[in-house]
Amino acid sequence: MRNRFVLTVAASALLCSASGVAQSEPIGRYECNIVGAASQDPIGDRDGHRIVGTQYACAGVDGILKGALYTGSSTSEWDGPKGRYLNGIGLLRSPNGVGVTLVTEGAGSAVMKDGKPVGSEATGKAVYQLATGVFAPLSGKSVKWAVQPAGFNRFSLEVMTDDEVTTAAAKQ
Repeated sequence: MRNRFVLTVAASALLCSASGVAQSEPIGRYECNIVGAASQDPIGDRDGHRIVGTQYACAGVDGILKGALYTGSSTSEWDGPKGRYLNGIGLLRSPNGVGVTLVTEGAGSAVMKDGKPVGSEATGKAVYQLATGVFAPLSGKSVKWAVQPAGFNRFSLEVMTDDEVTTAAAKQ
């Protein structure tokens, strides 16, 4: 019986690895602060439908991003508690390299605590349009990102590898 269990586990692991199931690997994480107030402009067609513009500054705390600074801005459309990212761009700087990211897709939702909004969580993809120095291996690569609230006007931004590898030129 034990041999059958071990064989089943081994066969399952082999099948999963052969099927091409890829897992995202962490690249790094930022701790971020919203700079100023996010602009929230009603679209006017229905209640709760708005465009939100956000600027933020981040410090790299994990992985290859540790010690780097990242500044960015994004524009998103929100319909009540659900949002989608229309655009976003960021500049990564460190003494050992620079990078420019472009958000290619993203979706988010409001996070509530005790009936009040405390931030938003979101996931999406971006592409490194330019990366030099220690970040050079990221140049032209697509990455996944995930945002979690971390306090008033603060959030954590995790960057992970993506299964797809694209060139910046293909995204233009």
